Amino acid sequence: MNEQTIVGTARTALPDSVHPLRRAGQFSGEPGCIAEARLLAERFLQQLEAEWLADLGERTRGDLLLVVSELVTNAERHSHGPYLLELEGTDEQVLVTVYDSSSTLPRRYPRDPARLGGHGLEIVHALAGLLTAERVPVGKRVQAVFDLTARGLPA
Repeated sequence: MNEQTIVGTARTALPDSVHPLRRAGQFSGEPGCIAEARLLAERFLQQLEAEWLADLGERTRGDLLLVVSELVTNAERHSHGPYLLELEGTDEQVLVTVYDSSSTLPRRYPRDPARLGGHGLEIVHALAGLLTAERVPVGKRVQAVFDLTARGLPA
């Protein structure tokens, strides 16, 4: 089996002097939580566009919402408990961070279109500029970083 554990040692953060937009939500893992997390992310992105004049475009917006969906789905599926979604951003960068109670680090499998399931981190890794995961006292933290300045013209 050829798989890769995603590991990071330091949390990427925007400097506090910048005062990025921050939003967070805790989800129980009950049915409907993934949709609630996406709604939180959608509202965050709307606010980021309005307050920071972030030029996201439909493609980047869709990519960010897909990453949120994949990360909270993994947290819900593998932690069997509550999880926390944190969103932080400016007009240059967006951080999507999910904390859950499982200390098992996620694995990204090699690309295999014939494999059923297990493509979530493959998708996140393809869309985000950086993907890290690390154990923390409550379980683990998985973070995807989007560099909005490197994404080209919005679609």
